[in-house]
Amino acid sequence: MLVSYKWLSEVLDLSEISPQELADQMSLTGIEVESVTRVSDGLKNLVVGFVEKCVPHPNSDHLSICQVDIGGDELSQIVCGASNIKAGVKVIVALPGARIAGGTKIKKGKIRGEISLGMICSLKEIGFSESVIPKESSEGIYYLPEKAIVGGDVYSYLDMDDSVIELAITPNRADALSMRGVSFEVGAILRQVPKFEEKILLENTNEKASDFISVQVESEEDTPSYHLRVIQEVRIAPSPLWLQKRLMIEGIRPINNVVDVTNYVLILFGQPLHAFDYEKFEGKDVVIRRAKEGEEITTLDEISRKLSPENLVITNNNKPVALAGVMGGKDTEIDQKTQTVVLEAAMFSPFLVRRTSKQMNLRSESSMRFEKGINTATIKEACDFAAAMIVELAGGTVVSGMITGMELISEKKIVGITLTHINDSLGTNLSVEEVNEIFEALGFEYKVTSTDYAVSIPSRRWDISIPADLLEEIARIYGYHRLPSTLPKSAVVGGLTSKQQLIRKLKSILSGAGLLEVISYALTTEEKSKQFLMKESNMTRLDWPMSEERSVLRLNIVSGLLDSVQYNVARQNNNIALYEFGRVFINKNDPLKDLPIEEECFAIVLSGSWQEADWKTEKQMVDFFHLKGILEKIFQVIAVDSKITYEATDVWEELHPGRAAKILLEDKVVGFLGQVHPKTSKAYDIPEAYVAEISIDTLMSLIAEDTFFTEISKFPESTRDIALLVDEKISSHTLIQTIQKSAGRFLKNVELFDVYIGDSIKKGKKSLGYTLTFGNLEDTLTDEEIQVAMNKIEKVLITEMGVQIR
Repeated sequence: MLVSYKWLSEVLDLSEISPQELADQMSLTGIEVESVTRVSDGLKNLVVGFVEKCVPHPNSDHLSICQVDIGGDELSQIVCGASNIKAGVKVIVALPGARIAGGTKIKKGKIRGEISLGMICSLKEIGFSESVIPKESSEGIYYLPEKAIVGGDVYSYLDMDDSVIELAITPNRADALSMRGVSFEVGAILRQVPKFEEKILLENTNEKASDFISVQVESEEDTPSYHLRVIQEVRIAPSPLWLQKRLMIEGIRPINNVVDVTNYVLILFGQPLHAFDYEKFEGKDVVIRRAKEGEEITTLDEISRKLSPENLVITNNNKPVALAGVMGGKDTEIDQKTQTVVLEAAMFSPFLVRRTSKQMNLRSESSMRFEKGINTATIKEACDFAAAMIVELAGGTVVSGMITGMELISEKKIVGITLTHINDSLGTNLSVEEVNEIFEALGFEYKVTSTDYAVSIPSRRWDISIPADLLEEIARIYGYHRLPSTLPKSAVVGGLTSKQQLIRKLKSILSGAGLLEVISYALTTEEKSKQFLMKESNMTRLDWPMSEERSVLRLNIVSGLLDSVQYNVARQNNNIALYEFGRVFINKNDPLKDLPIEEECFAIVLSGSWQEADWKTEKQMVDFFHLKGILEKIFQVIAVDSKITYEATDVWEELHPGRAAKILLEDKVVGFLGQVHPKTSKAYDIPEAYVAEISIDTLMSLIAEDTFFTEISKFPESTRDIALLVDEKISSHTLIQTIQKSAGRFLKNVELFDVYIGDSIKKGKKSLGYTLTFGNLEDTLTDEEIQVAMNKIEKVLITEMGVQIR
């Protein structure tokens, strides 16, 4: 929202506060100010000039040589290329040494052999956006008014000495999308009551509007309010300069005196209006309805648009003449021949307006306000104000009566609050008198009984409906900066949950291992969401996704990490070790009816080199066992390593079938690890990569809450090595479990130190070497005790596993 300081000064006394000070005050009370700019900033030496004489340039077919009076003793010769330059007009002149838009400095020079002492400027050349320049001036220079004083600064004639305050309006403060709304806000800050211009509407009682037009609204839900006025005998012409300047400062292009009035009232009241050319109607009946499949309309921007039942349209003689709340139709546009105007003021369904605006890629000032909300109490008032203003600027008469298709009665809201609630919530010690003064500044009527308030909320503040809203208003106007800064008091001592503690511990381990944490989108594509699934689930789709790339909630974290790998590899960062903690969204029911279950997980990806080559170390690429080693360290720290098993699997199509494993804790799957399948790597356009994903929630459910301390033995430990010849299909993990179960209480650790498969042993066999560590907390173990344990181990391995002891 662009706010003209000059315009605001007409309804409030701003003589004692500068634009920047006002902006600071507004920021303190909760409306964010994005910028404060003076239109003339960066410009220098622009004066009013009068073109005394204008002749064609002898050496050019499009240039003119002008003799311009700039208030000096002699005329200045200026060469001008504008097609509309002529003698007898007052223009904007940039003198030698002047600066125009973009910081361009104007110098004395020669153009095609003729001296030019400056430049005659268009509005664009002095900083006005092309989108706000009147069409008649868009291709040439701008004519200043007759009253402009030759040689004087041009700024005041174009309101370029005005300051513009740009506001960032949040959805809950749509009341500030109008000058009246902003005026009430500033009035509350400055403790003033804004005084708005009023217009008296005079009607021609000799004719009735109902004789010209009739209105039918098919759905009250789609169109809660709809009103029309008829204005006869208007004369279409450019708007007066003051109105053109006001609209241009607000970022709106002046069109003509009728259309400009509707835009002026839009900014003043925040009420979108639309003007139709009555002579272009093909009948008397106006119907507001949903569009029919296949209907078309050509909008004011001269684009033909196909319609559907999702669009709300204004129709005449069963033909769409406007997209309700978004844009009018070209067929009923106001033009130079218009004599009778039908003026529309309405309220349309915000949902339908937004859907049509998005579908048509057609966002307008009107649609934005309908989407965010309008003051329902001033719909008819804005219509009457505009009708009176059109008569004032374009002549004509207003036909008696307003045609109403649907009327919305605005009911006053009463919100209760107590002084105790106010002070307890804000931490203040406000008195009844202070709260009264704040409500009066806001323009809220109230009744107070002792310390209980019943506050009547004006219709212009439709965002207020509950006591918490009143608390916010009191805090804003009292001043957020004046609220005491105190810590909350509570008998409860805060702390981390067991899950939060576990996540912190896991992050510390992973970061210590040299991995970097990343955060990826929880939204992904359907294809990627189906990959690396640990649990079957329906997809949770967004109704209005920002793009197809972000259309469903993820069911895995790995796919997001692979996107990160692709992003890095594309930028020559090939050595990658990343991890991510996040949630996946499991929904085994109907995703249209039930919310998904959010399950906490973490994932890891490794790719490239684990160790780069240097003078003492060979290059080492990441592999399955690097990833497995990181996971084993995690399981060791959280004291579940003895309960973890790995089971080779080909369940996941996205993983290499010979290099993938389920991770089981007490026979329950908690995750997986493995190499990304070459086909999947190719689809992601990444090199060889290894991934793992673990369900933290499943892990938490299986971890013992208590960890018991084991005393460190004072007695020495002893080791024995054992070499086993086994079938290739028997896993080392199975052998270690068998050894641990049969060894007895003195076995402390089993470590694999050698694996051999080669010509010196039978085909289908492998040799595994293990170091067994024995210890006793109570005494030094003897060789006989250790040998007893070794005999038991060998016996079980031979009889149960068919192992050959080497």
